[in-house]
Amino acid sequence: MTAVVISGTGLFQAPHVITNAELVEAFNAYTERYNAEHAVAIAAGEREPLSPSSVEFIEKASGIKQRFVMDKAGVLDPARMYPKFEPRPDDQMSLMAEIGVDAAQKALAAAGREGHEIDAVICGASNMQRAYPAMAVEIQQGIGAQGYGFDMNVACSTATFAIEQAYNAVRSGSARRVLVVNPEITSAHLEWRDRDCHFIFGDVCTATVVERADEARSSDCFEILGTKLSTQFSNNIRNNFGFMNRCEDTPHDARDKTFRQEGRKVFKEVVPMAAAHISAHLEALGFTAPQVRRFWLHQANLGMNQFIIRKLLGQEPDAEVAPLILDRYANTSSAGSIIAFHETRGDMAKGDLGVICSFGAGYSIGSVLLRRQ
Repeated sequence: MTAVVISGTGLFQAPHVITNAELVEAFNAYTERYNAEHAVAIAAGEREPLSPSSVEFIEKASGIKQRFVMDKAGVLDPARMYPKFEPRPDDQMSLMAEIGVDAAQKALAAAGREGHEIDAVICGASNMQRAYPAMAVEIQQGIGAQGYGFDMNVACSTATFAIEQAYNAVRSGSARRVLVVNPEITSAHLEWRDRDCHFIFGDVCTATVVERADEARSSDCFEILGTKLSTQFSNNIRNNFGFMNRCEDTPHDARDKTFRQEGRKVFKEVVPMAAAHISAHLEALGFTAPQVRRFWLHQANLGMNQFIIRKLLGQEPDAEVAPLILDRYANTSSAGSIIAFHETRGDMAKGDLGVICSFGAGYSIGSVLLRRQ
């Protein structure tokens, strides 16, 4: 089978920044309003009062300092607390496809390719803007790609799972080059009124060109030496929002059905799984963790990444070994590890090894072992 490389990546950065201080101000204004409106019920023990947030709490819990979002005003409005997007007619490109095309065009430019040279488009994200037509097919049309496109969702692991599908398609000869696009408008499925998670997510889109090594034009290529995927069912990260919600008689003041998690349980369970997954993947390919120069890990939580590196290498992590982009972008679901790769691969020398790894709801874990060409 032919050798396969990642020959280009692209990044769309959302236009607005929300700092922790801005987010806390809006959240605390909301909690004051809520507690005042429900003062009688709270005093009677019928409702729990909401606790305020703080910059210190957010940074200690996550390592996040800011996030990029598609809409800032709606999120910071205490009477709204979620983005505001204008509806688009069916003959206009959808928002998710629009940012997907932007990232895709940048990835194509980096790879020295044009849209018509792409044989397949895989669009992967933790939530799709619609069920159908597939976002991938709209992106395919937007860049003038050939072949086919399809959507997939494995939550925060979607990018690595999609890269394996692209890798297998190119390696087997069913495609010469595949474009993976990960548009994550996570601000639209975050419950901004929940103190435990209101700070977690940000918006972004990444794109990755996967193609035959013998046809690559870019001088910045990374050979894919192997991929490994695993899943294990867990309820600890969940999104119950879907088309059947309208068929359910849910109380109007019930908690939002979008993202929720049991953070402590997730940390305790999925982080050791991710470390063991990477170690087993490397061993199966004849390598050990100390041979890897850089780990581009899922950008969900600073403590998670630190634990994984300590488990793998027995040392305290630093930016050289495990780059952090979480502080600026927040958790961008499937795109996070790709952003880290996109921004920090430039100093890798020929022959250097690197691992892209993502993990999240499912539980799902995906890893991609790369070697700088």
